[in-house]
Amino acid sequence: MPDVLAHVLVGYVVGSILAARREEVGPAGVTLVMAGALSPDFVKIKLLVPDPYVEAALGVPFSWAPIHAVPGAVVVALLAGLLVGEEYRRAAVALVALGAATHLFLDGLLVRPSGYAAQVLVPFSTYRAPAGMLYLSSDRWPTAVAGVAAACVWAWRRYRARRAAVTRGATRRR
Repeated sequence: MPDVLAHVLVGYVVGSILAARREEVGPAGVTLVMAGALSPDFVKIKLLVPDPYVEAALGVPFSWAPIHAVPGAVVVALLAGLLVGEEYRRAAVALVALGAATHLFLDGLLVRPSGYAAQVLVPFSTYRAPAGMLYLSSDRWPTAVAGVAAACVWAWRRYRARRAAVTRGATRRR
């Protein structure tokens, strides 16, 4: 699955549905869910700064792996909460965490040679749940499905906005 695009599209779908159900979420909340859906892939910083370099600099054992797990998602969500005003912190943390949860869920559905999903509780546990075995990471169809779902949600939101505008206009004329 072309990771980044599929994760962003699923984040958009989940965030948009949540925004439709709860008015306080709004477009900014949808963006936070989408950013949260990307956050576990911050682990790719290891391509620029490999673990051994950080170990040498800090003088202690180090790994970027927990970023692509539940503890890393929690830390990223909490850090995101520090970037917004105090009145929005809880909502920002929750929305980023929701996005990260969708990312980890989708990654849990990958076909893995071992038959087990990634360790999502690193460094606290080495437990590996059975993998979902639904698609390969190189498959394109999950991105296509996510794209169609995102297009449908986008059209649905536009339809709802137009319908609400027409309804507001009709009530004002009376």
